[in-house]
Amino acid sequence: MHPYAKLAVEAIREKAKNNRKTEPASPLPRDFDKRAGVFVSIKKQGKLRGCVGTIYPTCRNIAEEIIENGISASTKDRRFDPVREGELDELTVSVDVLSEPEAVSSLDELDPKKYGAIVSDGTRRGLLLPDLEGIDTPEQQVEICRKKGTIPAGSKVSLQRFTVTRYR
Repeated sequence: MHPYAKLAVEAIREKAKNNRKTEPASPLPRDFDKRAGVFVSIKKQGKLRGCVGTIYPTCRNIAEEIIENGISASTKDRRFDPVREGELDELTVSVDVLSEPEAVSSLDELDPKKYGAIVSDGTRRGLLLPDLEGIDTPEQQVEICRKKGTIPAGSKVSLQRFTVTRYR
């Protein structure tokens, strides 16, 4: 297991078992001292169990970003009940570290296997990570982003794309 995923698992376990927040190592290992947007995804028996993240860094370092988003994915994803201690051994966790989003002018510049997408209409925004099972076209990707951001079908939107490095 990659150290990023291991840290996310530790944060999720500590919260579910002891209702405490994991603290980053001190001093931080070299790969943990950078800053980036991070998504933590939790699956149970191959099905999504929680996913929360940040497009841009909000913490001092990637270790804190992973811990915060791991805890949020396991306790604050509105689609799911909080993770319980009894299900910890059934979970798999991945950490996606995001590149800086870049604007695109058309669907032709999106590829759901390679790029994540951000769709916004000024006040609302929806994001979808890349390389998700069942998402095969840019149109599907944008439609899901619209739904996640509660963006009406007819409204004019701006598109951005980003890449991720996925750690398991």
